[in-house]
Amino acid sequence: MASKIKYLMVDRELCIGAASCVAVYPEVFQMDDENKAVILQKGDLKTSEKTDVDLLEVSAVDDDTLMLAAQSCPTLAIYLYDEAGTQMYP
Repeated sequence: MASKIKYLMVDRELCIGAASCVAVYPEVFQMDDENKAVILQKGDLKTSEKTDVDLLEVSAVDDDTLMLAAQSCPTLAIYLYDEAGTQMYP
């Protein structure tokens, strides 16, 4: 992977609660009480909004696993961006 992942977000409109992202990377993703994926941030915060990877609960983000989690989503609801804000996936 050429660029590092800097931001991620979950499109709640597209999310169908398949939970494949949670299966691939449970340290970053969790399902909320609406059965939608949320991103786990430091301080027990959860969001679907565009999030800087530095704010994630996980101590060191693995770009390859994050990409696999995004690719595992059947509705392409997980968006990944590089440092410049350029969309890397989908």
